[in-house]
Amino acid sequence: MTLPLAVTLGDPAGIGPEIAVRAVLGAPDAVLIGQPAAVHRAVSLVAPGTGVQVVSDPAAPAAAGSLRVIPVCAEEPVAEYGIVSADAGRAAAEAILAGIRLARAGEVGGIVTAPIHKEALAAAGVPFPGHTEMLAHHGGADRVAMMLANDVLRVVLVTIHVALRDAIEQADAAAQMSAIRLADEGARAFGVARPRVAVAGLNPHAGEGGLFGREEIEVIAPAIAAARAEGIDASGPWPGDTVFMQAREGRFDVVVAQYHDQGLIPIKYMGLEKGVNVTLGMPFVRTSPDHGTAFDIAGRGIASPESMETALVMARRLVAARRQAAEAGTG
Repeated sequence: MTLPLAVTLGDPAGIGPEIAVRAVLGAPDAVLIGQPAAVHRAVSLVAPGTGVQVVSDPAAPAAAGSLRVIPVCAEEPVAEYGIVSADAGRAAAEAILAGIRLARAGEVGGIVTAPIHKEALAAAGVPFPGHTEMLAHHGGADRVAMMLANDVLRVVLVTIHVALRDAIEQADAAAQMSAIRLADEGARAFGVARPRVAVAGLNPHAGEGGLFGREEIEVIAPAIAAARAEGIDASGPWPGDTVFMQAREGRFDVVVAQYHDQGLIPIKYMGLEKGVNVTLGMPFVRTSPDHGTAFDIAGRGIASPESMETALVMARRLVAARRQAAEAGTG
């Protein structure tokens, strides 16, 4: 049986509800999670005439011409568009937690999450800076990593949402090994039988033999050697200013980047519409669009759902791959 996908609304003050509604129109395998009033507001904006059906069971059939929504924070007012608020942060967080509960209970095959606002989460007292950290804490995973992927690049991050000075400290041997292993596993989930994993350096020119820093010599290179000893086709450390170009040209299947902007700038420069964020290491599939809440255009009905739609397609693909792998393992 194919399980439905849970689609969270994200921050209700941003474009999340409207792109989520647009993405699930005509998708019977998807159920929304969030404030029903936020769904009604988004439907009136981008899909007038569509019904909104509140359900508690993600497998409940949808009425003709209706979208299903599992409610959270239903009694609270919907946040005003474009305004950071604790109410919006709480609604976004509750939707994520509801999706995690459903996924861990085996009621949905995966979660596709609309964008959240980190300041709103903080205002709501949520002790996590983003989706990945929340998923890692509540999702039952020992180790996770963020993979950003589009049609030509896959990037896995060693460190995520931390200050740059903290990222340098946190990019230690254990973090390198975890990211390299998950990059190999993640590329295999995309159908690459023998992934070529390129590891970017931390410093300019990958340290230039120690002239610009010794992290490549003392931390990154030994981790690459250890990964190769495990049978992973890892190489590097490669200079961060050229390794993504080489991956785009087909030399590598996935790049391990040392910190957030090193990895995300190349992906986002190629276009937000095609980029998808995948959380690796989870016991269930999670994807999301590779863009933010876009408060500046929220409520205008002009936000493109393309990245959200791509995230749904990728989630289906990854769920199917997991199912096939499980069947092969038990057969």
